[in-house]
Amino acid sequence: MRVARTGKNDFWRRLLWALIYPKRAQRVTATMPGVVLIALSMGVGVAAYNSASNILFITLSLLLGCLVLSGVLSWLNFRGLHWWLEVEVPMRAGREHLATLHLRNIKRLLPAQGLIFEVTSTSTAEPRELVLRDRLDPQEETQLVWPVCPARRGIERVELTFVGSLYPFGFLRKSIAAEAFCDATVWPAPIEYRRFPIAAWRRAQPGEPVARTGQGGDLLALREYRTGDSHRLIHWKASARLRRLVVRQFSADNEENFTLWLTTPASLWKNDEQFETLCSFVATLAEDLFKQGKLDAVALGAEVAVPLRAVRDLEAFLDRLAVLRPAQDEQALLASRPARKNVLTFAPEGSRGIVAYVDGEKAATT
Repeated sequence: MRVARTGKNDFWRRLLWALIYPKRAQRVTATMPGVVLIALSMGVGVAAYNSASNILFITLSLLLGCLVLSGVLSWLNFRGLHWWLEVEVPMRAGREHLATLHLRNIKRLLPAQGLIFEVTSTSTAEPRELVLRDRLDPQEETQLVWPVCPARRGIERVELTFVGSLYPFGFLRKSIAAEAFCDATVWPAPIEYRRFPIAAWRRAQPGEPVARTGQGGDLLALREYRTGDSHRLIHWKASARLRRLVVRQFSADNEENFTLWLTTPASLWKNDEQFETLCSFVATLAEDLFKQGKLDAVALGAEVAVPLRAVRDLEAFLDRLAVLRPAQDEQALLASRPARKNVLTFAPEGSRGIVAYVDGEKAATT
């Protein structure tokens, strides 16, 4: 009966095999001091062979020993080192955001130092190198931060491609593939636009609710009962279920709310640059109206209008704008206009411009 050997002997066997035959995506390159050292070793070796000098042979062995020791220690420098990426969200096209590389050394004795990290992103043409200048002692963590500026809306991938080590002598640079990445949604870039003096900006139809509390007819949310609240506002079923008193909050009656309806038929939006301007215009206008309390709901294409009650609803709409593409089903788009008043729609103007209409009346343009 054969018993598999495990424990310390197996560890040293795997260690020796890893040094002799490293895994794929690992590479070792000589730096300029390393090239000089190799050339010097060759010269000393030739001189030692021709002169049969023991001192030169000892010198040659010391030079070669430095190269071997440099490779072994650089390999040990990666052991027990953990890394992961984080990106500042939400990201906005054209603005700088911080990306963070977290490092943790879980080794018990050896520090990590002399590390070089190669990072890249979707909007970056050339990889960028981050250098760990200070030593990372055992059981400690550190961070490397760098700015990322997304060029366009969509999904921005920040990726750590390679980790390199120059430790200890800088003769050899050992690199291993990291394969760590982080995806972040990039909202459309803000854009300047001009409003026209129309009646809808100043007044709207009576009885339309907005997403703030008041005495309107639409239920907005539930909250805990406070001293002074009317007993008629208590939601008895929800109070019995939650075992505490909660009251109903209704939306306020206001005349200045809008419904944003965005349609993107492929036959209308043929120019990619103009379509990007459309997404930026819609995002900027939606944010401005929401901050003013004048945006009631949004609708994309043939979908039902979604009420905007909180900031998370607006963020969900901007997330969809980040990955929006021209639609192909044009018949469904034309037949799905929301049955509401003060509906904001958009259309191209010329080869680059965008115009916004409120119930057919020109309201704003880029």
